[in-house]
Amino acid sequence: MILTKELTPQGTVCTVRKAYKYKLRPTEEQAVLFAKTAGCCRLVWNKVLGINKDLLNYKPELFKNYNQTAKFLPTWKSSVDFSFLREVPSQALQQKLKDLQRAFDNFFRKVQDDTGFPNFKKKGVNDSFRIPNACPVDGNRIKLPKAGWVRFFKSREVEGEIKNVTVTRQLTGWFMSIQVEQQVELNLNLYPSTTAIGIDVGICNFATTSDGEVIEPINIFRNTQKKLAKAQRHLKRKVKFSSNWKKEQRKISKIHHDIANIRKDFLHKTSTRLSKNHALIVIEDLQISNMTKSAKGTLENPGKNVSAKSGLNKSILDQGWGMFRQFLEYKQFWNGGLLVAVNPQYTSQTCPECSFVSKDNRKTQSKFKCLKCGHAGNADVVAARNILAAGQSVLACR
Repeated sequence: MILTKELTPQGTVCTVRKAYKYKLRPTEEQAVLFAKTAGCCRLVWNKVLGINKDLLNYKPELFKNYNQTAKFLPTWKSSVDFSFLREVPSQALQQKLKDLQRAFDNFFRKVQDDTGFPNFKKKGVNDSFRIPNACPVDGNRIKLPKAGWVRFFKSREVEGEIKNVTVTRQLTGWFMSIQVEQQVELNLNLYPSTTAIGIDVGICNFATTSDGEVIEPINIFRNTQKKLAKAQRHLKRKVKFSSNWKKEQRKISKIHHDIANIRKDFLHKTSTRLSKNHALIVIEDLQISNMTKSAKGTLENPGKNVSAKSGLNKSILDQGWGMFRQFLEYKQFWNGGLLVAVNPQYTSQTCPECSFVSKDNRKTQSKFKCLKCGHAGNADVVAARNILAAGQSVLACR
């Protein structure tokens, strides 16, 4: 997140926000407090969401904003039924109400086409809370409200001014993300590389670059699908909420956790290598949410080729294109390079030699041959070359 920019003779000085993630080592009492804090945040979210949902249905003019709902907290804390809210940090409850207000704002303004109405939170799903204060760090300890000094596995130093700390429960324990504000000086003239590439992402090949490199996909979800389906069948045969049911559910969660980590590791390594070796990277501006919309349709207008479209959606999401773009964006920024996103239209149908456009130029999924000049090559490499040319044109127009 870039906050400010200042031009200097040496380069550009930016004020940016950056996050450091660590695994916490809480005591049993601290872990219980974290769970209780996340639960109270969930309660406050659901309670206010329920109030505003009813108001929107019957009396929209009485909708409560953050300033109004924040006044509920002292009343609830002094009541008998919700007196336990006093045991957790008040800042965490206030931040959860701000998150809910932001979710309502996004829904009303339709920040994205798929921005929906806020949902009620479930226990054990995305348990987290945020402390907006600058929590002091001393070596491998951090001081959190109500919890005191909490130890964590310190893999690197925290650099910059601490703005907030988010504590999250994951399958393997409690983690924290420390957001800091830093001053960063960028100078493109000092970038270690001068090369530029275009990247065409796909399903058969995860990515193909304009210089001919083909990056094979890992297809981690596809490769783990049978194991996951087997565990889900076992879960279905268990008595719900029994000990064996909980064990099987944890096993399923572990599979999903491993899938996400393996995919993220692959995307981090790939994006880091590309970012370190190229000053300019050009990618397609893909609307992934639109590409992966369900084709099921409605009872009146049922969709066509639903099974095939479902399989395609699953394959697209398995590649992690959206996360790959996010990683490239911030890594190019930190390295002082550039990332340009271009319109993906006709990139695989355009001849890179004579610019002749025709859908018949692409004979098959992998073969390209221009009907005008006869240029032939790998279709993905041709698309990557066109993507790079489009990105260079965008920069030339600037």
